[in-house]
Amino acid sequence: MADLTTTYLGLRLRSPIVASPGPLTGDLDGMRRLAAAGAGAIVLPSLFQEQIEHETSEIDRLFSLHSESFGEATSFFPELDGYNTGPDAYLSLVEAARDELDVPVIASLNGTSLGGWLRYARLLEDAGADAMELNLYTIGADTSVPGSALEAEQLELVELVTDEVSIPVAVKISPFYSSLASFVVGLQGAGASGIVMFNRFYQPDLDLETLDVAPRVTLSSSDELRLPLRWIGIVRDHVIISLAGSTGVYGGGDVAKLLLAGANVAMTTSALLRYGPEHLTAMLDELTAWMDDHGYASVDEMRGAVSREAAADPSAYERANYIGNIVSYTSRFMREAMRV
Repeated sequence: MADLTTTYLGLRLRSPIVASPGPLTGDLDGMRRLAAAGAGAIVLPSLFQEQIEHETSEIDRLFSLHSESFGEATSFFPELDGYNTGPDAYLSLVEAARDELDVPVIASLNGTSLGGWLRYARLLEDAGADAMELNLYTIGADTSVPGSALEAEQLELVELVTDEVSIPVAVKISPFYSSLASFVVGLQGAGASGIVMFNRFYQPDLDLETLDVAPRVTLSSSDELRLPLRWIGIVRDHVIISLAGSTGVYGGGDVAKLLLAGANVAMTTSALLRYGPEHLTAMLDELTAWMDDHGYASVDEMRGAVSREAAADPSAYERANYIGNIVSYTSRFMREAMRV
């Protein structure tokens, strides 16, 4: 049987499928089920900078409000709105997961500036996280800030965090950079141990009745796999750090594609929410069957076999394949139209 072990962020994982942040990874019972189904590692939902700032400001407000009251006033604690956990509860979840699970536990931080990141990065390490995932979730909407300045700030942030902790740090990015491949190389230079491609920005919608800007959370589709697949194939031969493909991973075939392009692991959330944690076992079975059928003895042997540099047609990852795709699609469309 094929060897499914892989290395990610310097950690040896029993399988290349990682459960990425979502409701299942924010609950200890859900994490147990994912581990039992064969997950190689589990990434907890993000601790958001807004949570840290909210809790800090609420504590300051309450202490100020009750400063002339009895000593019992010091027992007041703020309630966090919306997201279901605050920093202290999050640290407790990391500790519990580390004690309960036999797979690596990866904590996650999501923010836009240093804020409490450095402090909580240390606390997450102390709580027992095996690694950390930093989410660079920023929209370049300020017209006065050029892309180069925004990217320089993010590289500095990554360097500061990686210098602060001894556990490996992965950086989860969006595809929206002026030169994505160059930025990935820059993240490696800043100390990142791995890159996760990609963060999914939740796009707003407009309510035509209330005229409100309404948030919309939608699960990914398998078609979205092609974006991380393309960029992992492009950057694989230019970095030595780990690469993770995220978004659109639904089956073992999707995992195989990412590994062949050069990923160390494939991350999935939407498929597990649609079909349950046990779907992960089916994904591993499908991957194993494909490897056996195609003569691959291990994940390590697969990795990067069809990266851009290794591909028979490297230009297929870039613009040179654009015309061919358009011509092919147009020909198919015309043939189908003629049948009608």
